[in-house]
Amino acid sequence: MESGPAVFSGAAFALFGGGLLLWLVARVSFRAPVAHGVSRPLAVTMTALFGTLFLAVGCWLLSAA
Repeated sequence: MESGPAVFSGAAFALFGGGLLLWLVARVSFRAPVAHGVSRPLAVTMTALFGTLFLAVGCWLLSAA
């Protein structure tokens, strides 16, 4: 019974992290701005960091369920 919320939140985190990383790759490949008003290296670094973090947390939650 308790694994239901873990599966849901794990899937949500994993989908968001994967989508964020996919969006980042698309923006960088087209040389489009990642975030307005922020330096490009900082925006790419922070987006990659948080996308990886969300994906890792989602995989961890799915493996714990």
